[in-house]
Amino acid sequence: MGFCQLLKKASLVGAFFVPGIWFGAAQAQVFCPAPASVARVEVQRVVDGDTVRLKDGRSVRMIGLNAPETGKKGRADEPFAIAARQRLQALVSASGGRIGLVPGQAKDRYGRTLAHLYGADGNNLEAQLLAEGLGFQVGVAPNVDLVACQQAAEHTARQAGLGLWRQSPVQGGDRLKQSGFALVSGRVSKIERNRGGIWIELQGSLVLRVAPDLAHQFDTAMLGGLQGKTIEARGWVQDRSRRGGHKNDQARWLLPITDPSMLKLTQ
Repeated sequence: MGFCQLLKKASLVGAFFVPGIWFGAAQAQVFCPAPASVARVEVQRVVDGDTVRLKDGRSVRMIGLNAPETGKKGRADEPFAIAARQRLQALVSASGGRIGLVPGQAKDRYGRTLAHLYGADGNNLEAQLLAEGLGFQVGVAPNVDLVACQQAAEHTARQAGLGLWRQSPVQGGDRLKQSGFALVSGRVSKIERNRGGIWIELQGSLVLRVAPDLAHQFDTAMLGGLQGKTIEARGWVQDRSRRGGHKNDQARWLLPITDPSMLKLTQ
């Protein structure tokens, strides 16, 4: 049985214990509290676990959080997608439908406003969902100001085995079957730097890429020392065989690394 099937079982079982996830030990610690001055906005509806629609017409994608996808175009909901959406709805409702918004830089490729959201109590909504295992922490430059505290929030869920962490979501790079967001691990077989950036090949058919304009954010000496080490990475995997630029001697799967938080040494 694959990871997705295992998580589906876990999510069905966990549906009866959602209050335990929401109000467990993770709630005892507050992560990423709101700054002194925060603009208040009114929510029209919660779209999914990381996106809301405001009454002023804006769609807002929460910074630093990647929640499971709800089903679209005939596809099934990903494990814990409904729980994430319901939890975000509960947090918004607890704030009377009015939440704090701190915009990030630029918009995403769908035209959504990127922002950090806060409840009436000043707590960061992305961090609350991360601490309850209802999404994964992501860091995409330049919006990486809360990476450290969001990582800490996710760590509490990982340590407690909450939500998405009930079954390990980390898969070997040689087991990839499709593009999309993934947590992968593997042994570094080769490191190369050229005009295209820094390339970190893992055993199997996966290569990680740090783009040239992001390389300055990384400790290049540390990256160079990863040869032969086992690492864990996260991000949106791309299938190069479908992009027309895949050569026989290249790894099929490409995972762009957009922030140092998306990569860690495990062994």
